[in-house]
Amino acid sequence: MRIGCPKEIKNHEYRVGLTPESARELVNHGHEVWIETQAGAGIGATDAQYVAAGAKVVDGPEVIFAECEMVVKVKEPQAVERARLREGQILYTYLHLAPDPEQTKELLASGVTGIAYETVTGPGGTLPLLKPMSQVAGRMSVQAGATALEKAQGGRGVLLGGVPGVMPGKVTVIGGGVVGFNAAQMAAGLGADVTILDRSPEVLERVGTHFESRAKTRFSNAANLYESVCEADLVIGAVLIPGAAAPKLVSRDMLKDMQKGAVLVDVAIDQGGCFETSHPTTHADPTYVIDDIVHYCVANMPGAVARTSTYALNNVTLPHALRIAQLGWKEALRSDPHLAEGLNVHGGEVTYEAVAKELGYAYRPVTDLLG
Repeated sequence: MRIGCPKEIKNHEYRVGLTPESARELVNHGHEVWIETQAGAGIGATDAQYVAAGAKVVDGPEVIFAECEMVVKVKEPQAVERARLREGQILYTYLHLAPDPEQTKELLASGVTGIAYETVTGPGGTLPLLKPMSQVAGRMSVQAGATALEKAQGGRGVLLGGVPGVMPGKVTVIGGGVVGFNAAQMAAGLGADVTILDRSPEVLERVGTHFESRAKTRFSNAANLYESVCEADLVIGAVLIPGAAAPKLVSRDMLKDMQKGAVLVDVAIDQGGCFETSHPTTHADPTYVIDDIVHYCVANMPGAVARTSTYALNNVTLPHALRIAQLGWKEALRSDPHLAEGLNVHGGEVTYEAVAKELGYAYRPVTDLLG
């Protein structure tokens, strides 16, 4: 199979779909790999390294979209990229379609076969292709929140860990999954006063056992959520419903009762955000203020630590890329039901139920396509 990897063009996105090492693996299995020139510059990977790995370096993305059977990316295709996609082509990347009707409409019009990293499953309902970026984003959320809390950035002027004789900052983490767990680890490591909310007794028991006295747990009902958010200096939104839009858990009305200069970091912004007042921002302009509350809603947080993120991502995406290249998408999905969960669109139809429900499309089960 001829596999192409264009340079990412989203604002301040420095990751790349294939590392030189991943390109070598694909080449060693008999496939052609085309890399857009300078695609790996953001992680320090040169064109020469890709050539040494057996890949072909090409000028510009046009030839990749025109001639490659599978396109491997990191972020969802931007409008100019979507216009270049074509029927029968495989797109393997993060998509996050539920909160993005325009992207969904254009992918359907292109007829592309879109396999989304974020809905590929693992044993026990895990999301192994989302997990490493959730780990990165969870840890980064505390770094970003700590910076936003500085007075010069519009925050309360609170140091999360405090100092001897001064109370530490209060951090509320909404959701105890991968993002929330990693955010709580970072916040607790800084010495902050950490509270984790979740609705699952199993999750609360697991995180409570892990953190012991270093973090508190609370069941996420309306009263506990309101109290924990209003007391916090920093709130991390870390909720996820696979493939669907995130629920709006913090309302606009709640902002007036929060501490002035408190910070909201919405890690769920890729799926529409879990705060009513959230809208996507970029690394170039990451924050805005509503009702004296600082909002940090960067939609590609891991892109800022591109080298770490790219290698972590390639570790989990490459095996499936190899499977798709070796077998073709249909046989690869037929032989691996976990990978089949990743198919979101094909031939102008929505093949992921949560996306279809959210955006009002007819749902075509993947099993219908695989026979």
